[in-house]
Amino acid sequence: MTAAREEGKVAMSGGGLEARLRRIEDKADIEDLVVLYGFVMDERDLDGVRRLFADDATLRSHDGVFAAAGMDQILRTYQGRFDALGPTNHVSHGHVVRFDDGDPDIARGLVAGHAEVVRNDEAMLVGLRYRDVYRRTGDGWRFQDRIMSYMYYTSVRDYAEALKGPLSVRAYGDERPAHWPEALYGPSVPAWLGDFLR
Repeated sequence: MTAAREEGKVAMSGGGLEARLRRIEDKADIEDLVVLYGFVMDERDLDGVRRLFADDATLRSHDGVFAAAGMDQILRTYQGRFDALGPTNHVSHGHVVRFDDGDPDIARGLVAGHAEVVRNDEAMLVGLRYRDVYRRTGDGWRFQDRIMSYMYYTSVRDYAEALKGPLSVRAYGDERPAHWPEALYGPSVPAWLGDFLR
């Protein structure tokens, strides 16, 4: 066991069994939040959006297309998205959660996923990542900040070709750069990744 893992184990045991159990329950609640997000998106449930995000949350995208602050803007953003899309299927593949050692009501997450969507009557595939901040509220864990990014957002027809190069975001009628992998398309391995590695 690494020194960092051993140190974390000692720190958690210092909080006692109740604190450790609370953290496990918190992680399960946050994982549920992320899975429910996909269902809420697919069912176009604006009331569900209200129940996933904190009232003062922010919703952003790597390319700046989404830049909403507060519940009213977030709801308008999602209504616009629902208006532009036909059927969708959002799937989460992996989720890493890290708690803030200084504040038990804050956690951060990385989510890997994909979506199958119909946009402008065209079947499309989307490679998604989310970088999240979660906050415990009086109603449970909520998204405080969500940043989405794409490796690809392209038609099913063009998928194989789009995946080969950096201009694989093709949802807006043109070809835009993929947001990741940053090690290939950016200046270096992203510094933020180190915050999640132990």
